[in-house]
Formats: sequence, C-alpha cells, structure tokens
Amino acid sequence: MLIRRPFCMDQTVSQTIPEVIRTVPLQYYVFFASALFAIGVTGVLVRRNAIIIFMCVELMLNAVNILLTAFSAYRADPNGQIFVFFIMAVAAAEVSVGLGIIVMIYRNFQTTDVNLLSRLKW
Repeated sequence: MLIRRPFCMDQTVSQTIPEVIRTVPLQYYVFFASALFAIGVTGVLVRRNAIIIFMCVELMLNAVNILLTAFSAYRADPNGQIFVFFIMAVAAAEVSVGLGIIVMIYRNFQTTDVNLLSRLKW
C-alpha cells in the first residue's frame, strides 16, 4: 500500500518540478507575496482615494495568486493554478463593477475621497 506523505519532497515529486522553478526557493515566493500583501493592506488602511484603495485590493489578490501558483508548481499539482484562473475571472468582474461604482460616485460628488461618502447614508 502506497502512503503519500503531505508536504514532503520525496524523489518522485522533486523530479517532476521543472528545473527553472527549482532555481528559485519557495521561501522567496512567500516573502515576495507577503510584501505585496502588506503593501496592499497598508494602502487600504492609509489612503482615502477610492481608486488607490481599489488598486490595493487588487494587489492583495495578486499576492494570493502568486502564492497559489508557487505552491502549485512546487507540488506539481495543477489545482492551485486552476483556482488562480477562477480568482482572476472574479477579479475581472470586480474591476468592472467597482470602476462603475467609482465613476458614478465621482459624477455625483466630484471627488473619489472615501471620507466624503458618509453622505450616501442619508
């Protein structure tokens, strides 16, 4: 009976990983994605412009996509890359709806400052 141990690099898995991917360690992808995600969170919390907040949310989504793709490539399993494809499709729909909302807010208030959007409650 074949018992497969999760998250360990046995001989068969390490042979299926292409040489190009093995040249960059997995930790570099994790650090890069963590830095991108931290920049995105900082931008969402600090900035007040709706367009910049929107771009920071997209930056956080891309950081998660990088991690999913890296782990998928290192495990030689295409499921992570398929999941990234669906995330990108949802992000494209989010961009179209979000930009439409931002344009309508700009038309009504002549600004994209989110502090002034509290007037939408009344």
